[in-house]
Amino acid sequence: MNRRAYAITQAAVIAAAYVILTLPFAQFAFGPVQFRLAEALTTLAALTPAAVPGLFLGCLLTNLMYPSGLGIIDIIFGSLATLAAAWLTWQLQQRLPQPPKLKLWLRRVLVLLPAAVVNALVVGFYLPFLLPDITVAPLVTISFMFSIFVSELVVVYLIGLPLMLAIDKSGLLNQSRFI
Repeated sequence: MNRRAYAITQAAVIAAAYVILTLPFAQFAFGPVQFRLAEALTTLAALTPAAVPGLFLGCLLTNLMYPSGLGIIDIIFGSLATLAAAWLTWQLQQRLPQPPKLKLWLRRVLVLLPAAVVNALVVGFYLPFLLPDITVAPLVTISFMFSIFVSELVVVYLIGLPLMLAIDKSGLLNQSRFI
């Protein structure tokens, strides 16, 4: 299998996994506390650049397919937030100094932080405007940002980090095995 076909396949599998891990649990995935299990997959952007378009496409499809969705604002900006977070994760993975210059645990924490920060800032900003019965005020927006930040941290570090370490150790995303 050539490298391009392998990368496209990886992106498609990641996109499908994102949808499958979000839609069945939609009641926890949309709203002020966005506990999306699929956000654990954002850690894959530290292992392969194919995760960047895969996560974007998965988020886009999920936001489009959610029956009582939050509208075009969430579809566009939520998906773009995921794209930006995945791209930043890949860039940090490539550019941060390798151990021993930077402690390994600190490097992992920093590399995986964009998913929580970007989603908290972007989604936390527009979400109060989209939800009914919410009075939009600075304190409300900050509380939405904080709740999304915390829920992202939980998913990314408690589920995503062990997932990433297991996949990295297994060599599953090592394309040279398949070429």
